[in-house]
Amino acid sequence: MPVKTSKAFLTVLGVPEKPQISGFISPVMEGERMQLTCKTSGSKPAADMRWFKNDKEIKDVKYLKEEDENRRTFTVSSTLDFRVDRSDDGAVLSCRVDHESLNSTPQIAMQVLEIHYTPSVKIISSSSWPEEGQSIVLTCESKGKPLPEPVLWTKDGGELPDPERMVVNGRDLRISFLNKTDNGTYRCEATNPIGQNSTEYVLIVHDVSNTLLPTTVIPSLTTATVTTTVTLTTSTTTSATAISTRDPNALAGQTGPDHALIGGIVAVVVFVTLCSIILLGRYLARHKGTYLTNEAKGAEDAPDADTAIINAEGSQVNAEEKKEYFI
Repeated sequence: MPVKTSKAFLTVLGVPEKPQISGFISPVMEGERMQLTCKTSGSKPAADMRWFKNDKEIKDVKYLKEEDENRRTFTVSSTLDFRVDRSDDGAVLSCRVDHESLNSTPQIAMQVLEIHYTPSVKIISSSSWPEEGQSIVLTCESKGKPLPEPVLWTKDGGELPDPERMVVNGRDLRISFLNKTDNGTYRCEATNPIGQNSTEYVLIVHDVSNTLLPTTVIPSLTTATVTTTVTLTTSTTTSATAISTRDPNALAGQTGPDHALIGGIVAVVVFVTLCSIILLGRYLARHKGTYLTNEAKGAEDAPDADTAIINAEGSQVNAEEKKEYFI
């Protein structure tokens, strides 16, 4: 019988070893450069390697593949070089190796970063409008690694002047019974082994007499003003409706339209009066003249009143005629 043969090609996969991350030194100071190297060996064919930071892949990273002549496998490595800052503190860097022999279950090596940095300082006030007689709490929020503890409070470049009223409790500065002597610049300073930082807060204590009217009273005043101005003129309605319930100057300004109206009325009255005087003068001028009664007509040559009456009754013809001229 003839001999029949067949061939089969066998591919032996090399399973990559679990990756290892080297080069990490803890802790790392803010601003320094860090170099981390991830390496895996024994893969056939060469494994794929990727870097992630908090589950977000880091792009543009170079990989190096080296073949082992004895075992005919590959060693894959990659170096991550970057400068760290405070946002990297607590970040998780992971090196992920994918290979067809792993059945879709990648091998991962992880490294948690620890970054030390100088403190950042911020002052928060418990009152946006401090007044005399009230209390206020200034909180110094400081963040840093290591955590700065405690913080230092000063006023105007020196120590706190009244320790009985100005009490420091941890990060809080409490000032009771405020008065005008408490006005000034308060400084909070935080220090850790990496460095020091500070911030300032300018405190202005307001007089109680200058406090705005309560919000429960101002709306009623605003409503009354709007009602009055609507009856006068339409143009003032828009100005009245724009009054702020917390602006006393705006309420005081509502007397402006009343003065304008009074001035207009006075001007109209004066104009009407002048016109009346002119018309009356012209009327009197047109009717101006000399008029004689019958008695007066005979009194020009009479020695006494009786003679004047007799002359007026009998001698009216002889009387001098008076003429009237209209201008």
